[in-house]
Amino acid sequence: MSGYLLALTGASGAAYGIRLMAELLSRGDDTTIVISPSGFLLLKEELGIECTPEDAAVKLKAHMNSKPWGKSLKGALSVVRHDDLMAGVASGSFMLKAMIICPCSMGTLARVATGTSGNLIERAADCMLKEKRTLVLVPRETPLNEIHLENMLKLSRMGAVILPAMPAFYTKPASIDEMVDFIAGKVLDILGIENNLYKRWKK
Repeated sequence: MSGYLLALTGASGAAYGIRLMAELLSRGDDTTIVISPSGFLLLKEELGIECTPEDAAVKLKAHMNSKPWGKSLKGALSVVRHDDLMAGVASGSFMLKAMIICPCSMGTLARVATGTSGNLIERAADCMLKEKRTLVLVPRETPLNEIHLENMLKLSRMGAVILPAMPAFYTKPASIDEMVDFIAGKVLDILGIENNLYKRWKK
């Protein structure tokens, strides 16, 4: 298997994607990143990371390295343009461990649900579905209308995992970072990766 594919789209919650990226890399997992145009805007607005597809790998690493949890990134990080439909991950023959769209906009979710492969994110997700491989979508939207709910149900029935960005409060989070860690930890759980990013429920 050729590592993980992580896509960041225009739904608010860029911190979730960055934290997940750091965890995968810190475990030595090679990670391919695809960022939508709206995803780049989100990185700038929410995290102050102003980058392009050409310099994103360097700037994302610098941002992660500045955090206590981003000091030891062992895996290889590569960034592929969202419009590069000739990339390896655009083919079902490219063996990925899993694909995660985090955060996942409702527009992206809708296009994946209907098989509209207009960019690399949507095409790669389509490949994961047809090859019966792990696809995790982390939507961040509220309230939800009937279209959103129907699209999520449709994808769930296809085998995708819908993991909404809904932090728990039984952990008594003391910071935004701890709330972000909870969601990143839940994604890692789905991927079968042991982690201690959040406090697990105990009576």
